[in-house]
Amino acid sequence: MKTMTQKQQGFTLIELMIVVAIIGILAAIALPQYQDYTKRAHVSEGMSLSAGAKAAVIETYASTGKYPTSNTEAGLDVATNIKGNAVTSVTVGADGVIKVAFDEDKVSSGKLVLTPTDEGGSISWACTGESLEAKLLPANCRTAATTATPSK
Repeated sequence: MKTMTQKQQGFTLIELMIVVAIIGILAAIALPQYQDYTKRAHVSEGMSLSAGAKAAVIETYASTGKYPTSNTEAGLDVATNIKGNAVTSVTVGADGVIKVAFDEDKVSSGKLVLTPTDEGGSISWACTGESLEAKLLPANCRTAATTATPSK
């Protein structure tokens, strides 16, 4: 007579509980990091959209010797027309300061502020956050200022 041995099929309850616990721990760690990552990506979009405004400020300064005080003086469209997925407006203000406002649902309240400084033939840009968490600022805003040279 033959005896048949049956192999165990599937997972035990303990093994399944361990897998679920591991997935839960990983999710608890990963989700906040992913949310910060997506917010930083949205703020970086603001840097991209501000590039046109930076060029307009530099061009105005090079041709007139003074910074523009509005989008109109800089030759830009209305602030609310310069927008993107998470950016609601790009505004040129007093002394050529550019402020990028974000959609509060996607980033949070706050603005990215780019301040020009004449470096004797070039313009350097200081990048700060106005009520915007420092961890959301792009890497080039957390390090040295970027420099652009106007053609005179």
